[in-house]
Amino acid sequence: MRLRSSLIAALLPVMAATTAMAQQSAPSDQLPAPTAGQKLDPTAAPCGGDFETWKQGVAEEAKAAGVGETGLDALEDATFDTRVLARDRAQGVFSQTFTQFSGRMISAYRLKQGNAMLQKYGSVFARAQQEFGVQPAIVTAFWALETDFGAVQGDFNTLNALVTLSNDCRRPAVFRRQIIPLLKLIDRGDLPADVKGAWAGEIGQTQMLPIDYLEDSVDGDNDGKVDLRNSAPDVIMTTAKKLEIKGWKRDQPWVQEVRVPDSLPWEQTARTNKMPISQWNQWGVTNPDGSPLADNGLKAGLALPMGRKGPAFLTYDNFDVYIEWNQSFTYALTAAVMATRFAGAPAYDPRNAEPGLSLEQMKELQTKLEARGYDVGKVDGILGTNTRDAVRKEQIRLGIPADGWPTPELLGKISS
Repeated sequence: MRLRSSLIAALLPVMAATTAMAQQSAPSDQLPAPTAGQKLDPTAAPCGGDFETWKQGVAEEAKAAGVGETGLDALEDATFDTRVLARDRAQGVFSQTFTQFSGRMISAYRLKQGNAMLQKYGSVFARAQQEFGVQPAIVTAFWALETDFGAVQGDFNTLNALVTLSNDCRRPAVFRRQIIPLLKLIDRGDLPADVKGAWAGEIGQTQMLPIDYLEDSVDGDNDGKVDLRNSAPDVIMTTAKKLEIKGWKRDQPWVQEVRVPDSLPWEQTARTNKMPISQWNQWGVTNPDGSPLADNGLKAGLALPMGRKGPAFLTYDNFDVYIEWNQSFTYALTAAVMATRFAGAPAYDPRNAEPGLSLEQMKELQTKLEARGYDVGKVDGILGTNTRDAVRKEQIRLGIPADGWPTPELLGKISS
């Protein structure tokens, strides 16, 4: 027991560091926007101004929404946390390549621990798949990446974080709608008033937002309550349900490693440009061992995270759910590939990608693309969807294979 405790103590800093890296790929402005039917009235308590006065407006709204004395008392005690704002303002720029990020995230420890969880909770995973159609490997990969199976859930007071980010005027509407659900969870005893989690308000072993915890959680161990911080069955069932709600297609594939030929109509290789498997076969895309792809009757896009000479994956409709979970393509593809490992696939072949751009070179490229009229969003050095799309268009214009991977050659050919 002492040896095991020592091992865990030694691993925790490593797990915390790698989990923090993963969380950098999911900045909180990627939290989901309000959907139809959800009440959001930020004018009821506008952002800014005196914090205590602002809280009174929130309290009035909470009381009208049915929050009782326990929840209201928690709100009264909530304080402004400058550490949260510091984290919000200093989100790490996610500039790692796919092979760098996935190589660190898909660790031997996580694979071993995940396989142990699949064995230990096999009956719960089977029930989750039966009810929601989500394969065990999918849930396990998210569980691993989000918190290392509950080991690193965050140490920020969740209510303080949410009131701070809601009072702050940078993105108040993103966070404001999470406060009342959290107060209701506290009010009915599902969570303590001082519950802790990630700096942007996520709670539990797969980092659920309060509104999801309140409305869509599942009592997986049938003990009469939902505990997403401590109950693995609750975590497994709730995560599977969340994925189903986001559009997971029952028991269908999500991603598949492939080998691409030297010649291909590269402009057709965008992730969202889904083609029948028969078409990919016709163009010479194969399984990693060179055998023809099995036609499963579905359509898939071809994702080339590091261009035509790097790793290659077919991405099915279910991969879109990964993007719904986290809009960082690198994070989403890492989670999807990790799930294939839990499903029995070998490690992917990184191949020999062309050198990419440094952070400063990426910013230079984005500046040049903006000057040519492209909308790349913020010039931040991140290879996001808009930048990839602009790169493809420039590659086509310049007669370079349009694989969406920016190289020094491309940078040199684009005039500012």
